[in-house]
Amino acid sequence: MTTVENEDTPTKLDFVRSIVAEDGKTGKWDCRVHTRFPPEPNGYLHIGHAKSICLNFGIAEEFQGKCNLRFDDTNPAKEEQEYVDSIIEDVKWLGWDWEERLYFASSYFQQMYDYGLELIKKGKAYVCDLGPEETRNHRGTLTEPGRESPYRNRSVEENLDLFKAMKIGAFADGAKTLKAKIDMAHPNLNMRDPVMYRVLHASHHRTGDDWCIYPLYDWAHGLEDSLEGITHSICTLEFENHRPLYDWFLDALEVHHPQQIEFARLNLTYTLMSKRQLLRLVEKGLVRGWDDPRMPTISGLRRRGYSPAAIRNFCKTIGVNKSNSTVDMALLEHCLRQDLNKTSPRVMAVLNPLKIVITNYPMSQVDELEAINNPEDPDAGSRKISFSRVIYIEREDFMEDPPKRFFRLAPGREVRLRYAYLITCTKVVKDEDGQVTELHCSYDPETRGGNAPDGRRIKATLHWVSAAYALDAEVRLYDHLLANENPGDLDEGEDLSANLNPDSLKVITHCKMEPSLGETEPFCRYQFERLGYFCTDPDSTPSRLVFNRTVTLRDPWAKVQKQEQNQKQSQKS
Repeated sequence: MTTVENEDTPTKLDFVRSIVAEDGKTGKWDCRVHTRFPPEPNGYLHIGHAKSICLNFGIAEEFQGKCNLRFDDTNPAKEEQEYVDSIIEDVKWLGWDWEERLYFASSYFQQMYDYGLELIKKGKAYVCDLGPEETRNHRGTLTEPGRESPYRNRSVEENLDLFKAMKIGAFADGAKTLKAKIDMAHPNLNMRDPVMYRVLHASHHRTGDDWCIYPLYDWAHGLEDSLEGITHSICTLEFENHRPLYDWFLDALEVHHPQQIEFARLNLTYTLMSKRQLLRLVEKGLVRGWDDPRMPTISGLRRRGYSPAAIRNFCKTIGVNKSNSTVDMALLEHCLRQDLNKTSPRVMAVLNPLKIVITNYPMSQVDELEAINNPEDPDAGSRKISFSRVIYIEREDFMEDPPKRFFRLAPGREVRLRYAYLITCTKVVKDEDGQVTELHCSYDPETRGGNAPDGRRIKATLHWVSAAYALDAEVRLYDHLLANENPGDLDEGEDLSANLNPDSLKVITHCKMEPSLGETEPFCRYQFERLGYFCTDPDSTPSRLVFNRTVTLRDPWAKVQKQEQNQKQSQKS
């Protein structure tokens, strides 16, 4: 069981931070700490990237170092300026600052090309005519060595001429590649003459048509780190087998050589953690876009109502380790509730309204009642809410023939209205189909504020909205997008729609809101009393309010934690 840390809790030294701390003690890197967050702009960032963002920027902050934001934009076929802009917005929104250190791999294309020429001159790179399928066939397997390319022993002069010809567009896409000359019998397949450059006549979102050869990630990644003076190149575990190649390139060029450190990426229940799969959801119209509140993208979480503090605390809580595991979505939601409980104003909203007429309340009377904005925040103050003869309550808060443990409103039963009065149901009005359309109730004028002067016990307190002042709104209730708790990485040809939760979105119209919400703005977060946490959607306008449910009030993770704590205490005693 993971213990949730507060935002102010000191960060523990995980294995990555321990390495950085030890380097500081020994004077390695001249006691510098310089990290980077290097996304590829081929999609929107998701919650898994948030873990890497918080790790890289967090380490730089904790060790008085620097962190760069760098785009690995080496594949123009999949990258767009839209993704660059969204990534910049997301990292800023999470609260991190790269100052003036915004970099792009494409800014280093000429330097990378010159380094390629240098490896050719050293006899450590060659131009190969094998196509992609032939290259795979020559690579061998985990149990069998690869075969050398018939073009491996071209002269340095021929390789230089061919590589220069590749650069000026003399060959068709895929006709030639530049490969590193390492070892076709190496036990690590990544070291069997890996491709450094491929011919690709594609327009780049930054460099346009200046280049028709583009570097592969393994070649570009280490050079970018080296050119920027990075000290600790922190990657996810899938790059562990690529580290020998990272080291080989930098050693062969005899340039600044950062240390690559790998950590386990984030896996989350009910969640796809692949930009490729998330892109499929968008392209197939299975979601409303990258910022659909059901998506695990940072923009989707923001639109749903997540706060930067909650995401950062979640990343701190799950920690960093070397073994892959799956984190329960309930923990992320628990971190969210912890923050929203402290920061969200309380308001009253009725999602499924049932009309109540308080028959003994004067028709022209309006009471201005005092309502607390947030009991967790002593500085939040209070607001005035209007109470009048006709109000709305939740339809679920009334039962004509209630079971034994139903304590809310029923015929002849008295309940408390939040901040207002005690009321008793005296009559049930139905339509011709037998459906309840409204209730008649009486109120006790001596119970203003909801307190009974004679001390009688009232078991239920209901929220409500005055009909005369209520605002109409649409509310979107979200649940997990996926039906499967552990979806893993779905196959490319797998039907994504078959894996979706059919109840992931429910839209409720004709909801009733208290009038204070008339001045709400997009992304404002609230607690709708007794209902959960909600956020104003960007679709919302003054004439058409729209809210997204961020998360319910019920916290299963906290309940489990409490049970475990009680169990430990009982064992001690």
